Amino acid sequence: MIVPENIRFGTSSWAYEGWRGLVYRKSYPKSRFAKDCLGEYVSYQYQGTPLFRTVGLDHSFYRPPTASQLEHYRSQVPADFRICSKVWEEITIPAYANQARYGAKAGTANPRFLDASLCQEMVLGPSLEGLGAQAGPFLFEFQRYGPEPEAFLASLDRFFSRLPPGPAYAVEVRNPALLGTRYRDLLRAHGVAHTYNHWNVMPPLSGQHAALGKTFTADFVVVRLLTPLGTSFSEAVRLYAPYDRLVQPLPRMRADTLALLRQAVSEQTPVYVLVNNRSEGNAPLTIQALADAFLPDDAQPSDS
Repeated sequence: MIVPENIRFGTSSWAYEGWRGLVYRKSYPKSRFAKDCLGEYVSYQYQGTPLFRTVGLDHSFYRPPTASQLEHYRSQVPADFRICSKVWEEITIPAYANQARYGAKAGTANPRFLDASLCQEMVLGPSLEGLGAQAGPFLFEFQRYGPEPEAFLASLDRFFSRLPPGPAYAVEVRNPALLGTRYRDLLRAHGVAHTYNHWNVMPPLSGQHAALGKTFTADFVVVRLLTPLGTSFSEAVRLYAPYDRLVQPLPRMRADTLALLRQAVSEQTPVYVLVNNRSEGNAPLTIQALADAFLPDDAQPSDS
């Protein structure tokens, strides 16, 4: 296994009981497992080399973590490790779904959608304070349904115009109608990465890349392998839980991912690959398979 230096593999979240015996071998009190096992996650080795150099902080989508909580995570990782934070949904959903967890807000419009001031106060400030140099890209996940593409892209343009420069920002859209030259040029103008997401109704990763002119929109790349195409989240959970084995390899997903990675290597562009258990059943084993696919020559940028 020779993974190029500019590629960071990691998983979407890290505290899964199904990984015991593979990634986790220590004993943890039940109340401390999710808080303290990150240190063992980053030390996990495959073929004598640490496999994970990044991780996705997914629970921050539901509630922004405090600086002290993030500092605890940072204390468990090495200096070269990066934590990618999903941005609080209060900033990325235009309306609250009809779900009990939203209480009285369920079914109503979200007045804080794409609120740059709220993002700085509740997300960027605490995250940068708590994570420091270990902060990876901030991932803005936008759901399948929302404003019409023209209105959404105009709002997104204003939003990124108001955010401070410095942090790495990445956008994940789940509406295929948004993909195209205007979306690509908007992200490029702000130095924001498109998140290549393998998810339910989105085009394959290669299709997303083709819609962007086969070019990257920022000086870094983010790839998230989430669910099989045409498979809902709930169905993927039913198929794959408790995530203790590789259930269904996805050859097209792997091939498309490797094509993106090889282009990033040839262009000397850093790339973050975040793998979810619900893509193939066990995220660490999917990453091992991707890592195995690299040949020694892939470790060096191409001169062509």
